[in-house]
Amino acid sequence: MTVDPNAATQGFPSPETPRPQPARFLVPALVGAAVAVALGVYGKAHDPAGTAFNLAGFSSTGAVKSWLATAAVFFALVQVLSALMLYGKLPGPAWSGALHRWSGRAAFLLAVPVAVHCLYALGYQTYEARVFWHSLLGCFFFGAFSAKMLLLRSERLPAWLLPIVGGLVFTVLTIIWLTSALWFFRTFGVTT
Repeated sequence: MTVDPNAATQGFPSPETPRPQPARFLVPALVGAAVAVALGVYGKAHDPAGTAFNLAGFSSTGAVKSWLATAAVFFALVQVLSALMLYGKLPGPAWSGALHRWSGRAAFLLAVPVAVHCLYALGYQTYEARVFWHSLLGCFFFGAFSAKMLLLRSERLPAWLLPIVGGLVFTVLTIIWLTSALWFFRTFGVTT
């Protein structure tokens, strides 16, 4: 009996296809969880100051936060559209990669002062359902965002992973906006 050394072997992965290493995904998930928990613990333990900042031209801190959050959601929407261009789901220009990166940076930079104000001035609150979900998802957002940024640096990611994590980050940011900025605009009117 002769054995063909070039014959495919059943049941074993080919040497060219490395198996995914769960630790590559576990570390970003653990870091993201640590960021979310740390923000929640700080927000709960910190004695709320009441206010942290206000900008000239705005009627209140709530208006500043609502408009910054709205701009962040706008840039996050640009992120989703440019990601669909990058994945070939929508036609797009050659510079859609740069658009994706810069819109993400803009969304993050707009979200940070809002989060700092929420944590410093208001803390982690649970006195009603809307506020509880806003506090919980606000912490989760920055944890998920941290995990996504770490995953971007990983090699050989499954093709489905970044769209799922990016979609989760976008969805959570949208819910945060619904429970804060939209609520503010509906309650106090669309004012500056």
